[in-house]
Amino acid sequence: MIEIEIPGFKSFHFEYLVLDVNGTIAKDGLLLEGVRESLSELRPRLEIHLVTADTHASQGMIDKALSLTSFRIPAHDQAKAKLNYIERLDARKVAAIGNGANDAAMLERAALGILVLGPEGSAVEALLRADVIVPDIVSALELLRRPKRLIATLRR
Repeated sequence: MIEIEIPGFKSFHFEYLVLDVNGTIAKDGLLLEGVRESLSELRPRLEIHLVTADTHASQGMIDKALSLTSFRIPAHDQAKAKLNYIERLDARKVAAIGNGANDAAMLERAALGILVLGPEGSAVEALLRADVIVPDIVSALELLRRPKRLIATLRR
């Protein structure tokens, strides 16, 4: 678990990290550099979940590299599927990271929504619903590895 109190904002008690895959932790179906190592450091503190439509049909390789089993979302109603997934976990305990339009509702509903401005771009709809915007996935994961950094960004 990760706990942090943001002055003038709220307290977080994260138990889960939910990650979009394509455009967030992977580019063109390949895991981005630094993701495996960063997730290894977070694994003792958070239960890590991957949600994906497996656009590049390479999710099996990514799951194996991360020693995780991803949740595959359907080709239709992807935004709703991601939102339902975090609600089943308990969205109040979820830090979610994504970049696409189908991540917008998940980012808004999660206790903390982080948008990645990754190499595949980011949807404006998701940007407007996120709590924090970072340039890349490693920076996003660093916020969770060193949660006091969130204080500077989110305090009121």
